[in-house]
Amino acid sequence: MNDSPDIRNEQNEERELYENHRIVVDKGQEMMRMDKYLMMRIEGVSRTKIQAAAKASCILVNGKPAKSNYKIKPCDLITVLLPTPPRELEIVPENIPFKIVYEDDDVLVVDKDAGMVVHPGYGNFTGTLLNALAYYYEGKKDADGNAITPYLVHRIDKDTSGLLLIAKNEESQIFLAKQFFDHTIERKYNALVWGDFSEDDGTVDGNLGRSVSDRRVMTVYDDPETGKHAVTHWHVLERFGYVTLIECVLETGRTHQIRAHMKYLGHPLFNDEMYGGNQILKGTTFSKYKQFVTNCFTLLPRQALHALVLGFEHPTTHKKLHFESPLPDDMASVIERWRKYTSAKNND
Repeated sequence: MNDSPDIRNEQNEERELYENHRIVVDKGQEMMRMDKYLMMRIEGVSRTKIQAAAKASCILVNGKPAKSNYKIKPCDLITVLLPTPPRELEIVPENIPFKIVYEDDDVLVVDKDAGMVVHPGYGNFTGTLLNALAYYYEGKKDADGNAITPYLVHRIDKDTSGLLLIAKNEESQIFLAKQFFDHTIERKYNALVWGDFSEDDGTVDGNLGRSVSDRRVMTVYDDPETGKHAVTHWHVLERFGYVTLIECVLETGRTHQIRAHMKYLGHPLFNDEMYGGNQILKGTTFSKYKQFVTNCFTLLPRQALHALVLGFEHPTTHKKLHFESPLPDDMASVIERWRKYTSAKNND
């Protein structure tokens, strides 16, 4: 039986960007260089990739970082973090404009528009950011004469705008993947959500997994054995009575994390159709108010979520880089409308 479209799309979305290997060396294993040994044990991995992973402290032996020339011994416990190999899917170069915030020999920071899919998947094999990057780097080579290949190290949803980090070589990809895995990447989002909060700050610590009633949607599970660990810190920036502008700081980066966590708190993102935010959840029954909200939905035809801040350690210079993206016009205009509406209401 063929997979249904929803299941195939779900598999594309949930595919991890990195994989973990846990290897216990056999008792009868002779001493051998670790990079040579791991090439035998991990399918399809190159020696260069293993050496880059060791350099980035992505390979631990008995809990401690090990160099690629370490001589493995019987009963050694080796743990390896590697970016997931790209799927055998041809990325067709397409001349699609995108905003570059920063670029050097190792990394690229993009300010993604809402509506752009990051990577090809079911129903979106063209028109994605990776198609645009393939066109941008077509025929370009690095300082060593190798073709430049962009690598994803994280994702943001199609209808979420803001900053996205791309690696330009495998070594940078591995170094950056380790920072995402260790939760040392700085990521802040701005979100407009329904309702008002009783506190100014809070944290959602709840495992996320697919909803049993709708596989497209993520839900919070109290059972620690269900779903994947996810933590979101939130802070109120501005209150408009019926809706609230908040800042979210991610510790983890799960599919739909902010959207699902805010829904769990009873504060779905404004105009987030998948999580129920495209209904008038707070406010009056007056037709004037209903028309105001409808106009806001028209101005912002997507969930009100923007990846505002991105900070990371550079893979080569090891300097801390920090980037900020201003709110896009659609989200900024709706926030300003709520600001004026609240001000006028308070002066009545």
